[in-house]
Amino acid sequence: MENKQAVMALTSLAQESRLEIFRLLIKAGPVGMAAGRISEVCHIPPSTLSFHLKELVIGGMIASRHEGRFVIYTANFDKMNSLMAFLTENCCLGESCQQPSHLVCEPHST
Repeated sequence: MENKQAVMALTSLAQESRLEIFRLLIKAGPVGMAAGRISEVCHIPPSTLSFHLKELVIGGMIASRHEGRFVIYTANFDKMNSLMAFLTENCCLGESCQQPSHLVCEPHST
């Protein structure tokens, strides 16, 4: 990951509602969640939610797909893991370290 990509990803998360949305989508796993349900759970009006979802998509932290008349949003686990790796790549002064396995997140299949 390049600095510019990391900044875009972090920028997309650097707002309370967007961080809440992202964390909700992490919990939802690869199945994702419909925009309407995200709005209900996070108590964010649809027009405001649309703006926040767009910012998260631009930052590469979430993706969307259509299922019938619904738009389903999912967390981008690969991007999240790349960002975590980028942020921690110089831990232990660049020496091989024993990073805990929980620093890499694999979504659970449902």
